[in-house]
Amino acid sequence: MRENFRVWTENLETFVLGVIFGERRGKRAAIVRGLLFCSSKLFQFAVKMRRFLYNVRIFRDSTLGVQVIAIGNLTVGGTGKTPVVEKFARELRDQGRNVAILSRGYRSKPRPVHEWFLNKILFREDTTPPRVVSDGKSLLLDSDMAGDEPHMLASNLKDVVVLVDKDRVKSGRYAIEKFGCDTLLLDDGFQYWDLRGRRHDVVLVDRQQPFGNEYLLPRGTLREPPSHLVRAHTIFITKSDGNTEALRKRIAQHNPTAPIIECVHQPLYFEDVFTGQRAGLELLQGRKVASLSGIAQPESFEQSLVKLGADLVYSKRFADHHRFTQQEVLNAINRGKKRQAETIVTTQKDAVRFPKLDRRDLPIYFMRVEIKIVSGADSFQDCVRRICFR
Repeated sequence: MRENFRVWTENLETFVLGVIFGERRGKRAAIVRGLLFCSSKLFQFAVKMRRFLYNVRIFRDSTLGVQVIAIGNLTVGGTGKTPVVEKFARELRDQGRNVAILSRGYRSKPRPVHEWFLNKILFREDTTPPRVVSDGKSLLLDSDMAGDEPHMLASNLKDVVVLVDKDRVKSGRYAIEKFGCDTLLLDDGFQYWDLRGRRHDVVLVDRQQPFGNEYLLPRGTLREPPSHLVRAHTIFITKSDGNTEALRKRIAQHNPTAPIIECVHQPLYFEDVFTGQRAGLELLQGRKVASLSGIAQPESFEQSLVKLGADLVYSKRFADHHRFTQQEVLNAINRGKKRQAETIVTTQKDAVRFPKLDRRDLPIYFMRVEIKIVSGADSFQDCVRRICFR
């Protein structure tokens, strides 16, 4: 039953995305687009009203007395946010900061519904402690309990605390009291206004699709209008190709003072999903390769494989955050073999959701990447210094 519901929701998501980006044609798609457009107007009103209520202090925010860095974006998914969070966490840690990453754990296993319901009807404060994905020493939860991104961050950052809870005021307080953290990184935190204080907002803009199709949810992929870039203290242009003059001018219309940093996702190495064995970037050179992914923008991932010399003979894409079944992976192996593929490559974010396999006729690697700053390195170091020594 649960599996059927998952398949239905993913098919619906794929259909709606096709409608949003104009890939679906016909009368039914036109009707859906009209309904989504009306809904986006209501969503825009809700966004502005929520912001107004915070500004007039009807909705109150909290201060925990430590440095807060909120890293997020205006659009839903696909900007390459997790490697930027990792970059900041690593730099701040190297500067002597005791860092905790606070995530809401998107698509992690939810707490029992009856607990949530009782808390709501009894107006009872939720005192359940946040999930500790990493205590700064050990990885403690799998991706099902933690969520994909928190699990990946905890795997890559062995000495950084990673906590998961929708209430990041509560998880921030827990990080301070239990682990002595003095710096809180809010993963996907630009729209999280409950935690303020000494806060630095970092916004990511994807060069390939900076503002989606320019519509707000659900007609488009924007969470907020582009004008809300004015709240950003630092702006990252991700997946940069150097041809960003027009995008920079548009950003400057909304925020002429924030420094702009350009970066790319740089491949580091390949790692076997099941054995942990690592291979260099030359692994794909001149080889037939199949790709398997469940991310928001698979095109960038597939293009990076080709740039590394792969002959991409087969690619299979699933919805973002798709949790793979054994049969789906075996199907990809079989279809890859039919096209003479010598290996299968996936992303690290997808690899944490792979099931155990009874057989592996082809090796399966994930590509480990990190952020490389190609423009504005001085601005990034200045940003880190301001955060550390404010």
